[in-house]
Amino acid sequence: MSPLWRPAYVAIGSNLHEPEMRVHEAFDRIGLLGETRLELRSRLYRSKPLGPQNQPNFVNAAAGLLTLHSARELLDSLLAIEREMGRDRGERWGPRIIDLDLIWIAGAPIDEPGLRVPHPAVSERNFVLYPLADIAPTLRIPGCGRVADLMLRVGGLGLSVLT
Repeated sequence: MSPLWRPAYVAIGSNLHEPEMRVHEAFDRIGLLGETRLELRSRLYRSKPLGPQNQPNFVNAAAGLLTLHSARELLDSLLAIEREMGRDRGERWGPRIIDLDLIWIAGAPIDEPGLRVPHPAVSERNFVLYPLADIAPTLRIPGCGRVADLMLRVGGLGLSVLT
């Protein structure tokens, strides 16, 4: 039996070193992953930082993929892209060149060391939900609900569309 292509969704964020360019670079790098196809790109959004406020605003987006990889393999590839782009995992919620979060991949929820799918905070973060709603508004995230409904529930405070 041949492997199945599975949909997956990735949140992208940056607030350092020309963040809009870093988000576009992340889209490009994701599009080059083997056994993975970048199918959908959201608009870009500007958002206030989640943690310390003495840092630049973020640029956020979402990518819709089809992949033959397992969740762990895809996450490992996303973390490799972060490292290649210069990500420093120092301060929690601090400034970053790039942040790539695996929000959901088709299949059962996963809760393993270093891998939780769906992403544990997806239902609370407008900077994830609004871009995700651009590309997958009817997506049902297990344990959370439909993306469009979640987006309306959290509201758009502090968020603006860039492109």
